[in-house]
Amino acid sequence: MAADKQHCDFLIVGGGMAGCSAGYFLADKGSVIILEREDQPGYHSTGRSAAVYATSYGNATIRAITRAARSFFLNPPAGFAAAPLLTPRGTIFVGRADQAARIEARIEEVDDPDHFVGLDAAEVNRLVPALQEGYVAAAAHEAAAMDIDVHALHHGFIRGMRAKGGLLVTDAEVLALRHRGGNWHAETRAGDFSAPVIINAAGAWGDALAELGGVKPVGLVPKRRTALTFQAGDWDVSKWPIIVDIAEEFYFKPEAGLILCSPADETPIPPCDVQPDEIDVAIAIDRVERATTLKVAKIDHKWAGLRTFVDDKRPVVGFDQRVAGFFWLVGQGGYGIQTAPGMGRLVGALAAGGSVPNEMAEFGVDSAALSPTRLV
Repeated sequence: MAADKQHCDFLIVGGGMAGCSAGYFLADKGSVIILEREDQPGYHSTGRSAAVYATSYGNATIRAITRAARSFFLNPPAGFAAAPLLTPRGTIFVGRADQAARIEARIEEVDDPDHFVGLDAAEVNRLVPALQEGYVAAAAHEAAAMDIDVHALHHGFIRGMRAKGGLLVTDAEVLALRHRGGNWHAETRAGDFSAPVIINAAGAWGDALAELGGVKPVGLVPKRRTALTFQAGDWDVSKWPIIVDIAEEFYFKPEAGLILCSPADETPIPPCDVQPDEIDVAIAIDRVERATTLKVAKIDHKWAGLRTFVDDKRPVVGFDQRVAGFFWLVGQGGYGIQTAPGMGRLVGALAAGGSVPNEMAEFGVDSAALSPTRLV
């Protein structure tokens, strides 16, 4: 349904993956406008993500939404993207001798013997021969994990939302927000906009947006995540799976002929255009060089992104019970890309006054586990 240039049924603040996936599905229910503070959508977390589709990654709530998103990833609507959204990769969680019990616990927790299984050290070293001999004592393998084309997914949602009549407005930082006459009114640098329902998909700025509108924050904590790429030397890394330390002290993966690695840092930091910290870069290099025979002779590129959480690390999705028409869509942490099709479908139902879609409920997606009321 087409929106006019200032008023719509659903006003979404935030043009990252969360806001655009929500806009795509909500455009089937009513008119949509997305407000993005930057001059391009996805500048902060979405555009800095090294995303993987892995049903073994995250807590039970995240895993349920990820599984529910699988069919969309594998069979998106006609014209959504020019190439597949997923390409084969595989993920291996590895543990040293002192971490072996964690591997066993993880396999038991995920409880998916068809897709997430133990792997012996010899097989891990065969798949990733650059690992130091004797470093891996135990491992768990999700062979079906896949790389996500983040750009194609994000822009597929934007293109599809626009085809349904939705609008994306950039350079539209919200400067004032108030509720009156049954509508939310947002004053921005790009003009004034209104809607009976506002979707807070502002990521690290989610609590700040809420306070601007007189809504109590939910306790979002943005955390810096550092990454870098470097040359792989003589190794052909194209077929390597992602290697993740079971304690999430580091991970590394192939990336366009290079190696991408991270110390998996989670440093609390105020919302900002975050930059990498040199100490975290050094920690990443040290951990990868201790676990492998790879040598970081030269850093090709380094960057940082924000992953935003509440205390229980579950997303916050649903209407605020204290203020009419204010819908939370925040706290996705590092899981916002792999859950996006499922999360967008869920918001498309809940924000329009419905319930969890049946095809998501059968995977165990529960609106109560996501609702902001759990944080009151």
